[in-house]
Amino acid sequence: MANKIPVYVFTGFLEGGKTHIIQESMEDQRFNSGEKTLLIMCEEGIEELDLDRFWGKNVYLELLDDPEMLTRDYLTLLYKKHKIDRVIIEYNGMWLLSKLYAALPADWFIFQNMMFADAKTFLTYNANMRQLMVDKLQDCEMIVLNRTPEVIDKEEIHRVVRSVSTRASITYDYPDGHVEYDEIEDPLPFDIDAPVIDIKDEDYAVWYRDLAEDTEKYDGKTVRFKGIVARDRALGKNGLVIGRHVMTCCADDIAYNALVCYFPTATNFKTRDWTVVTAKIKIEKHKLYGRPGPVLYAEKTEFATKPTQEVATFY
Repeated sequence: MANKIPVYVFTGFLEGGKTHIIQESMEDQRFNSGEKTLLIMCEEGIEELDLDRFWGKNVYLELLDDPEMLTRDYLTLLYKKHKIDRVIIEYNGMWLLSKLYAALPADWFIFQNMMFADAKTFLTYNANMRQLMVDKLQDCEMIVLNRTPEVIDKEEIHRVVRSVSTRASITYDYPDGHVEYDEIEDPLPFDIDAPVIDIKDEDYAVWYRDLAEDTEKYDGKTVRFKGIVARDRALGKNGLVIGRHVMTCCADDIAYNALVCYFPTATNFKTRDWTVVTAKIKIEKHKLYGRPGPVLYAEKTEFATKPTQEVATFY
């Protein structure tokens, strides 16, 4: 495959409106202007595509409703079969996106990732299938809440989305056709412009996510937070890793979210020690990150007791 193939991913659960938006998009000549398009449907929903309204020599439909079929070899076979310019995937909400990412051929790339949900059932899905909800929210650029009723808890929906992503825009689509956008302000629980950014124990998860999503704004900033230490021989006697275990949705996804930290001299901290560190952040390439990232240069440290809640969360 000589050319890069853009992939449009439409995620969400049954009756979320994925098929409807694909139908509208393909009927729109501004979107469907002759590009050779492969439509991959990963589930058969309540609504079916009306192919007669946009079908032509440039559109190819493939049903892929068995997750075992979702492999790089099979997707490459579909490309060779149809010689397409782009791919649209209506993805099964019960499948993890990691399976799709692992199956994408080398020259395919995610161009757009949007999630669609029924506004009336969004919070119920979140309560009962939190892990799958997080999986769909964490990478999407926009979530569209369809069939929005006149009375709905937008504050709670906003909180659910923002607990996973600060980047995803939130759109409410009402039955009468009008659209509203989430404009709830979401101030950070710490002062990014303070001489020392003081991170409370309960705010570590929010801070770490913001640091990961908007890394450059922290370059040159000084921060103070409590974390647990991990030694790594690759960092030498003057370096270690400091962070917190963070839970996004459930106990199964708890991960150690930590940062490389260097000291002026050799440090006595041992793995699993708790410390309060005050350090300057520099954005630079580091072998443990494999790319440019936040490296701490400690200015002050002290041993500390573990926080009341050891695992940091977004709630």
